[in-house]
Amino acid sequence: MKNTSTKVVVTIAAIIFALAFYFVLLGQRGLELVKDGRAVPVGLGVAVLVLPLLGIWMVFATVRSGFQHQHLATRIREEGLELDVTDLPKRPSGRVDRDAADALFAQVKAEWEADPDNWRNSYRLARAYDYAGDRGRARETMRRAVALESAERAQGR
Repeated sequence: MKNTSTKVVVTIAAIIFALAFYFVLLGQRGLELVKDGRAVPVGLGVAVLVLPLLGIWMVFATVRSGFQHQHLATRIREEGLELDVTDLPKRPSGRVDRDAADALFAQVKAEWEADPDNWRNSYRLARAYDYAGDRGRARETMRRAVALESAERAQGR
């Protein structure tokens, strides 16, 4: 697993480096347009300068979320609460079969409904949403799990 983790980290670092290079080039082009002094190039230059700022924000937010999710995954794994899908039937693509994912989701949702303010239940529900193919709700529920776990750490539990 360490080897896979190292490959992932190296790949992410390479992508971030490439994006940083691209953002610098884009910023330089934007500055050149602004320095032109004429109205249209200045307007385009300002618009081009916004793109690297948006890109930096997106990279930061994505990496921060990745670290937060990894932190929760580590805690869940250490507590032995990770969803076990090894025995569930899989599609040829490797994803969990839809009916099996739906059954798993129903079970995890019932656990969550019993204690919705427990970050562990929200984490497990987010994973169940992901296995069921509902990525939007999975992200939303994972954000909730991150917030609940952060609040729990702040309280010193």
